[in-house]
Amino acid sequence: MAVSVVEEVESAGWLERALQSSSAVVCHFWASWCEPCQQINKVFDELASSHPHVRFFRADADKLADVADKHQVSAVPYIVFFQNGAISDRLEGADVPKMVGKVEELSRWRETTSAAAAREKLAGTESAVVANGGTPKATTTADEAAAQLNKRLEELVKSKPIMLFMKGSAAEPRCGFSRQVVEILEKEEVAFSTFDILSDQEVREGLKKFSNWPTYPQLYLDGELVGGCDIVREMHASGELKGLFEEKGLVQKKEETEEEGGIEARLKKLINSSPTMLFMKGTASEPFCGFSRRVVNVLNELGVKFGYFDIFTDDEVRQGLKEFSNWPTYPQLYHKGELIGGCDIIEEMHKSGELKELLLSS
Repeated sequence: MAVSVVEEVESAGWLERALQSSSAVVCHFWASWCEPCQQINKVFDELASSHPHVRFFRADADKLADVADKHQVSAVPYIVFFQNGAISDRLEGADVPKMVGKVEELSRWRETTSAAAAREKLAGTESAVVANGGTPKATTTADEAAAQLNKRLEELVKSKPIMLFMKGSAAEPRCGFSRQVVEILEKEEVAFSTFDILSDQEVREGLKKFSNWPTYPQLYLDGELVGGCDIVREMHASGELKGLFEEKGLVQKKEETEEEGGIEARLKKLINSSPTMLFMKGTASEPFCGFSRRVVNVLNELGVKFGYFDIFTDDEVRQGLKEFSNWPTYPQLYHKGELIGGCDIIEEMHKSGELKELLLSS
């Protein structure tokens, strides 16, 4: 099969036609001003050459705003995965290991469906051969499938420094043992990633043999199995787990707020740190999403001095501000401690002159 190349999306119609004619597609929504997008583009080129069963598309989110809006692109880089013309998965941000893993999953799905179709065709051919007195050729891919699964599992356990294979997610564990390990990791104040083994039967069964560990959850550190719930619990109680994380430099140092009141007090302090304060994705000089960039452009056009906070640098602020402001998306613009709104509201107020009057009148 010919080596795949990354194709540029020309229009909404072009993408629709391409999706109708291809069963496995990955589309990277990017922008020329976005530095992380350049990294993804390089990885995309490599993935395209090594996964010929998948078509790789690249769409300029600024030039093709209608296409980006249709696919709910809220930031760049933004990866959308398609199976048989329908969206099967999404990925926001430049998380290369996770993107590679999802591409490999899509490629395996494509190969599996192709192999199934080929087997059906072969079965029909063999039936005809046997009917005519011939002997069908034996075919087997068991060893190849096992090797591919083993490679995938090895990549998964090494995809993050701390990987927890569990039932459910960190936010919603689906068994008591998984919940206990999540709580322990949160108490240890370490960043960790999870894989829901209930979402992938191949991983669920394969990892038991790979690790020689028959139950879940399973905790890995730098690709090495630490153990299950009982072992993690014992290591946490003895302090051994904390020592292990500290040795690897994985313990997060959380900044203590100067005032009492926790996250709410911290958010109030941030909001009031500048008369005009923008909570955005990226920085004022390098926004990470088109909506943040559009608000920055409006403020610069008005000549307004403003402070900003990159919500990608602090997940506590990113999640907490949504509840505090009762506003679910970013960017969010504040003036004198009061929320003005997001991108659409800012642009409407700018067109009407209301924003200039509000920000520059005092």
